[in-house]
Amino acid sequence: MKYVLVTGGVVSGLGKGVTASSIGVVLKACGLRITSIKIDPYLNTDAGTMSPFEHGEVFVLDDGGEVDLDLGNYERFLDIKLTRDNNITTGKIYQSVIDKERKGEYLGKTVQVVPHITNAIQDWIERVAMIPVDGKDGPADVCVIELGGTIGDIESMPFIEALGQFSYRVGPGNFCLVHVSLVPVLNVVGEQKTKPTQHSVRGLRGLGLTPNILACRSTKELEENVKEKLSQFCHVPAANIVTLYDVSNIWRIPLLLRDQKTHEAILKVLNLESFPREPKLDEWVTRATVFDALQDTVRIAMVGKYTGLSDSYLSVLKALLHASVECRRKLVVDWVASTDLEDSTKIEAPGAYEAAWNLLKGADGVLVPGGFGDRGVQGKILAAKYARENDVAYLGICLGMQMAVVEFARNVMNLSDANSTEFDPNAKTPCVIFMPEGSKTHMGGTMRLGSRRTFFKVAGCKSAKLYGNVDYIDERHRHRYEVNPDMVLEFENAGLQFVGKDESDRRMEIIEIPNHRYFVGAQFHPEFKSRPSKPSPLFVGLIAAASGQLDKVLQGCSSDHAIPAKHHLSNGPYVPTTVQQNGHPKKLANGLSNGTYYVNGNGVHA
Repeated sequence: MKYVLVTGGVVSGLGKGVTASSIGVVLKACGLRITSIKIDPYLNTDAGTMSPFEHGEVFVLDDGGEVDLDLGNYERFLDIKLTRDNNITTGKIYQSVIDKERKGEYLGKTVQVVPHITNAIQDWIERVAMIPVDGKDGPADVCVIELGGTIGDIESMPFIEALGQFSYRVGPGNFCLVHVSLVPVLNVVGEQKTKPTQHSVRGLRGLGLTPNILACRSTKELEENVKEKLSQFCHVPAANIVTLYDVSNIWRIPLLLRDQKTHEAILKVLNLESFPREPKLDEWVTRATVFDALQDTVRIAMVGKYTGLSDSYLSVLKALLHASVECRRKLVVDWVASTDLEDSTKIEAPGAYEAAWNLLKGADGVLVPGGFGDRGVQGKILAAKYARENDVAYLGICLGMQMAVVEFARNVMNLSDANSTEFDPNAKTPCVIFMPEGSKTHMGGTMRLGSRRTFFKVAGCKSAKLYGNVDYIDERHRHRYEVNPDMVLEFENAGLQFVGKDESDRRMEIIEIPNHRYFVGAQFHPEFKSRPSKPSPLFVGLIAAASGQLDKVLQGCSSDHAIPAKHHLSNGPYVPTTVQQNGHPKKLANGLSNGTYYVNGNGVHA
């Protein structure tokens, strides 16, 4: 087993996750099998209880693992299926060591950070690296490890020490360290400054790790004299210094690495020069080119409660992007804070209320994503009502589906006191209830999590056609509450179809309104399995309906291929640096993409 470690220096948010994923893509294109591990130095056992504002979205795996969003990047880039153990946290490591100590497995020894914690980290890496994640038998050839945080952080020190020991354990030719650093350009002098990277590498070497490759983030390509200076002071060959400069879209990053022969440098360090094959990245070239050429726009109103941070809905945005490129449309996302649609905002902030409703009414389609808590719930119900009454394409995910059911009960079935017991435990008409596959008291890892099977119950429904008229699908879940099965017959008599259910017929998975252009709700999270070359069918349905192409897409669907094959050229990134939230500029997290993408009523502009 060969290992590639990706670390970051100077500042956070440089794009280590995208860099690690792109390295995996290039090595995979050389014919190697790849697996990935993400190390998060926080004390949480997993990301399940962390606020989206704190850490971005919680990504859910097939096995129910609630993990860091970077594992979503790995799965999308490499088209692999990871496990919960591919995400290592300080909490997991300490918990495993303490459990062993309580069982007496250390035979009375004083349990310390070195060697017990550091050994546990190394053992975990070696064990998980051997788990196949690409559907083939046997272990992968290369494991790409990303160390979260920045070199010098106190919380990551045990991992730095463990990885230093690990490089010695696996021996020369089996370990390659790629250090991602920043080479800023000061506007005053216009010169690329190397000192931050020099200090970062010095700190890394002082901790026992020596970089083999430098990946330098900058606004433009590094000048040759800058590379020579970095090589001299950082003790890295100039040929092993790579520039990750700003590009038009995130899918060009693997192409940057290929063009700068990064794969050759990594293969040389890992003694894999017997793989002379050039990386085949034709699909990535096509994807990036298609995205850059898109002109016709499709506008989707994203009605949620975490609209202040795009990473909160990262997988949803990626799935929308995959689908929009499938339909050859340039994606425009109008961020609508669900609280701003509510009557209370009309009194307290009439400007924000008017702006929110203008965005909603100006959109081609409406998407209400998942969430927890009662803040903004009424706004989501109003968004579902608007879409239903005005024949606007609608996709509700998890809570978005539940609120569509509540809205239907209130306004179509005239059950004015209909509600979810999540928000009103004593609701007189509980149309969404707590289902028993979980705990009401413990929050972490207690929900209905991971891959579950959904069986289609209505032949010829839109959802079944989009999935290729298969009998069942496997999608990922993350929820505690579900539609009350005792009210299903009443709903169906009123015109709301439950076209997808679990094997017991007690859990409602997919809803549709048959005579609506596209009104679909899913209890599961289809975004987690969307891939650039295999976009989520329900998202394709939303974009197709929003752009007037749904009939064409449904006609082209077959059991052999859910999405018409001619569409598979996707994808481009959606990494906004600035958005208009209800008419007000708001700074968001950025990745390895340069252009400022303005997501507002006027479209997306670089």
